Amino acid sequence: MDDARELVLRFVRALRATDEAVRSAIPSLGRLKDVHGLVRSRRIGRSGHVGTYTYTVHGAGCRFVSDDGTEVDVDFAADGSEIFDPWRLRHHGLSLPEPVDVTEQDLLSAARSLRPLLTEVRPGWFCVPRRCAT
Repeated sequence: MDDARELVLRFVRALRATDEAVRSAIPSLGRLKDVHGLVRSRRIGRSGHVGTYTYTVHGAGCRFVSDDGTEVDVDFAADGSEIFDPWRLRHHGLSLPEPVDVTEQDLLSAARSLRPLLTEVRPGWFCVPRRCAT
């Protein structure tokens, strides 16, 4: 459980770093969700580079990969909040320079144990409270 808990915390830190780097590279961006708007308006493509990250917009979210290969994949809730599930947490762990392989069930338990740092917005989906509507 300690590995799972640490991995969830690493993901939260990586999400913050991704947000800061992307918004620094695109100063007009209010939040990560706005990448979708830029794609819809064709100001940027569905995939590309922004700062030191590559990105790929998918259905309800976006996958960001840092220059060291670390993935941060989030979906966006209706209010624009970045939300994630154990599958995304696990893939984050597997993408680390020194991969961490933790089961999705352990990650679900770890994320639930991290209240109030995380809010479970619907069963199995989480966000960081300052970044989501609760």
